Amino acid sequence: MRSEIDEAIVLLKRGGNGALERAVELLQGAVFAFSMRVCGQQQDAEDTMQEVLVKSLPYLSKFDNPRALAAWLYKVAKNRCLMNRRKSKFAPKEELSLEELMPDHEELERLDGATRVTPEGSAIRREQDERLREAIRIILVLRDMEGFTDEEVGEITGLRPGTIRVRLHRARLFVRRELTKVNEGVQHGTAGRLERNRDAPSGTDRCRKVFAGLSDYLDGELDDFSCEEIERHMNGCEPCKRFLRSLESTIQRCQQSPADCPNRERAATLRRNLLAIYSRALATSGK
Repeated sequence: MRSEIDEAIVLLKRGGNGALERAVELLQGAVFAFSMRVCGQQQDAEDTMQEVLVKSLPYLSKFDNPRALAAWLYKVAKNRCLMNRRKSKFAPKEELSLEELMPDHEELERLDGATRVTPEGSAIRREQDERLREAIRIILVLRDMEGFTDEEVGEITGLRPGTIRVRLHRARLFVRRELTKVNEGVQHGTAGRLERNRDAPSGTDRCRKVFAGLSDYLDGELDDFSCEEIERHMNGCEPCKRFLRSLESTIQRCQQSPADCPNRERAATLRRNLLAIYSRALATSGK
């Protein structure tokens, strides 16, 4: 969860001159960054930011728990974003199965588990950041970027824990695959999307079973026996071990991805309008 919400709660409790405006400014930043990650469009994120804060301002004083406030804000923002989100050219047109997301034999053999330092590195990173923004899903944003627990993600999305775990794993696999395409595309001197050989072998049945539990393994959600099973398999399957490292690296990229900031002048204008609306509402209610 973003530290801005913690600071906003402190300001709202403390009160004083400028406390409300500063708290709203912090909340603007948090809601905008979240909305950009979900909506992917500046105007949509700004509209979401404004609408969420208009709805939340009368209730801010009632929150004394930062996580409760964050969950409430993001639930409203999530609903608004999903209503207005433009279709991404990189988003799959239908839910992808684990089988479709599993790498083929050729990809497993190409994995080396390390990031190569090349002259094209900066170009790769820029394109990766663009792909990352396009590919991410709401569960991945909340879990890996905003730092919510599965229980809190369930509160925001209304999904059951088991569904959250499945969708999170698929989202991570999808992002990993998109970033891999960028690396391969630059290394091969082409900006086009590389076609995946769907007829190539995907590994043994044991590889497939391990593949389905990798996110739970990395997040510490498996029991000791299941962890030992995966580790025994990894010790004898170098391609799967390399794939695990690549998935772990993808999760770290998501966790470390920089947040977008709203345009300062635009945000200030929206904030003044918002506070003016709030002041009028208070004056009216006081009559």
